[in-house]
Order: sequence, then C-alpha cells, then structure tokens
Amino acid sequence: MMPLKKKRRIQILAIAAAALILSTAMIGYAMRDGINFFRSPSQVLAEAPRADEVFRLGGLVKEGSITAVQGVHFDFVVTDTNADVPVKYVGDNPRPDLFGEKQGTVATGTYRDGTFYATELLAKHDETYMPREVIDALKDQGVYVDPNAAKASN
Repeated sequence: MMPLKKKRRIQILAIAAAALILSTAMIGYAMRDGINFFRSPSQVLAEAPRADEVFRLGGLVKEGSITAVQGVHFDFVVTDTNADVPVKYVGDNPRPDLFGEKQGTVATGTYRDGTFYATELLAKHDETYMPREVIDALKDQGVYVDPNAAKASN
C-alpha cells in the first residue's frame, strides 16, 4: 500500500494536469473566432477563402481606386502589384485621415463574390510606416520596399 503523502502528491499532480488541459482547451475555444490571418491579394485570388471566414487583407491602395459611395462607406482596390482585390468598406467609422492611394493598408473583413467587404481599416500613421505584414507580402512578390518603411515598422 502507498503511503498517504505519496498518494496525495499523485492526486495533486493529476488535478494540476487536468486543470492545465482544461484551461488550454478553453483558451483555444475562445480564440477560434478572434484570430484573423493576413493574406495578400495574390493569395486571396489563388485560393479564395470561405464566404464566412474573417481575415485580414493587406497591400497597397491602388492609385485612382478610392471612390466615395455614401456616408462613411466607400470603395477602393488593394493591390500587391501582381493582383488586385476590390474592397467595399462597410464599417461604422469614417475613412481614416491617413488612408490614401499608394499607401499600405490592412483591412479586416470577409471575401464574397470577388469583393472583399471590410469592416475595419488600418492605415499608416506617418509618411514612412507600412505594416510589417504588408512589407513582407510585397517583398515576396518582388516589389521594392523603401528601407525607411521597413525601419519604421519594427
């Protein structure tokens, strides 16, 4: 028969292991909808996501593509110079002041019927900033990225 002290230790370790497994499962379950993956326009067109999948689309705002629709809603095109994805901003906030053509942006939303419906926009915060993910995606496409932009995003 096992001594009581050794039996108690085994019980405590078993309870701790069960609590760790349960908490890890709960965290994973809670985060399943909160994780948004970044994709470039080339990746979106190569493999279209599910219509209900929320993800982030990043690239440059194509020159001449911003159009006013109504109120805070507007349209534009995100490009990585190899592919273009039309975007309809359907969020509740007005267009960010620093959002503009040929600037890096990351939009959160869904992709349906060849159009990305953005509910949130992230824009640069000064002349040299570009989101790290956009820089990496553009470099992967063979596009020159200003070294100042790379420094500013670190």
